[in-house]
Amino acid sequence: MYEVCSTTFRQYGYLQKYMHIHTERKTHVHKVFKNSLGRKSTLNMNMLINAGKKLYVCEVCKKSFTQKGNLNNHILIHTGEKPHMCVLCNKSFALKCNLDRHMLNHTGHRPHVCKVCNKSFVQKNGLNNHMLIHTGQKPHLCELCNTSFTEKGHLKSHMLIHTGEKPHSCEVCNKSFVRKSSLNNHILCHTGKKPHVCKICNKSFTVKCRLKCHMFIHTGKKPPVGDM
Repeated sequence: MYEVCSTTFRQYGYLQKYMHIHTERKTHVHKVFKNSLGRKSTLNMNMLINAGKKLYVCEVCKKSFTQKGNLNNHILIHTGEKPHMCVLCNKSFALKCNLDRHMLNHTGHRPHVCKVCNKSFVQKNGLNNHMLIHTGQKPHLCELCNTSFTEKGHLKSHMLIHTGEKPHSCEVCNKSFVRKSSLNNHILCHTGKKPHVCKICNKSFTVKCRLKCHMFIHTGKKPPVGDM
């Protein structure tokens, strides 16, 4: 512990660097960054982060942040503003980092590769979720029926079954669905599109599961009862 301000450190070397705050004004060193910072305002901000102090509060939901920039990003949730737009598909995002990740979908670059099966992913969290398939872990548990899921998003979708909520509505006929993917499949009924094509007989289907069932005709096998 440093006796001047009672700040504690895990290593003596960090304490020696930190003492420059009190002995030399031009050098502001903090244990988190382990380097000299040119401005005291930067040091003060870093001190707040490490101390867990959150001075910037959202007036809408009262959530607090250590940095004003994080508060500004959070406010976009309430305003619905998405200033960062993809020039290729016009999809917009609240944060630039999300746009940067999205751009990988267009470039085809998938830097995160599974070491077990070599499947690759655009985002690291996609790989992390995929790894649960190999480990068999399902960490997201429904408190109502004890059904577990590998991904948090799947649990959220499952919870709509219990609440009866169907947030995804068709703009053509107003039919609503629990899952966005179900809505997307339904919309094909209105457009007439059948993107899933049998490579053997060229028969096409609106949804992939119907193509899978159709393929049993060619293989001579009987589909599982749940797939009928």
